[in-house]
Amino acid sequence: MFVLELTYTAPVERVDALLQAHVAWLDRQYAAGVFIASGRKNPRDGGVILAVGDDRDRIEEITAQDPFTVEDVCAYRITEFIATKTAEELAPYRQQLP
Repeated sequence: MFVLELTYTAPVERVDALLQAHVAWLDRQYAAGVFIASGRKNPRDGGVILAVGDDRDRIEEITAQDPFTVEDVCAYRITEFIATKTAEELAPYRQQLP
């Protein structure tokens, strides 16, 4: 599993101009089963996405397609972790330690 932390690198007005395209990109990743939660940070200086998968390269490819990345208004910090304990609703995403 991955925590994707977005930090805005441009004024929020530029971010807002791309928001509709960013949300469409998010929707595609939810439909593909890659993203399971997302939202703005508070204060609003970026966002956070929870992504599932075992392939960091694939997650990096996906984030490279985000309109926020393409238009250079955010930077991503990608943290991989092993979700060995979850709420019952997230049980399908539990992982075993190697």
